[in-house]
Amino acid sequence: MTRTFKGRVVLGGNVSGESIVTRQGLNILASYLKSLNDRNGKAICSDQNNKDLYNKDLAGKIICLPQTIGSTTGGMILQSVTELGIGPKAMLFSKHIDSLAAAGIILCYVWNNKKIVTIDQLGDEFLEFVKDGQHIEIREDGTVIVS
Repeated sequence: MTRTFKGRVVLGGNVSGESIVTRQGLNILASYLKSLNDRNGKAICSDQNNKDLYNKDLAGKIICLPQTIGSTTGGMILQSVTELGIGPKAMLFSKHIDSLAAAGIILCYVWNNKKIVTIDQLGDEFLEFVKDGQHIEIREDGTVIVS
């Protein structure tokens, strides 16, 4: 079954890929810190408090989440993992994007010339529908197709 959602474009682009889903806040620092040290081309989530993502590879995935949580270093961590080539392909927020995640997305684009396509305000129905491993297509106008 395919569903289409429409959100607000934070950083637009046309991209498709595989979903990885958390229904709780994503702590960027806790999730990526171990991967920054390992430098093995993977981004294995090291946040033991996130039962949805713990021990899963986040590299190159489309992360579907309500919001991010954590410290002010989250933006720099996101910029760093993107520079290493293990950042997410896109981030899809059911709620409003928070300033920490927005800062990281902007840093990736401005400093690294690497885009994490980001759409927010997709709604609770989006997060209820999407599952790990689904194919997602994101369009420049904020349209998200989940199949």
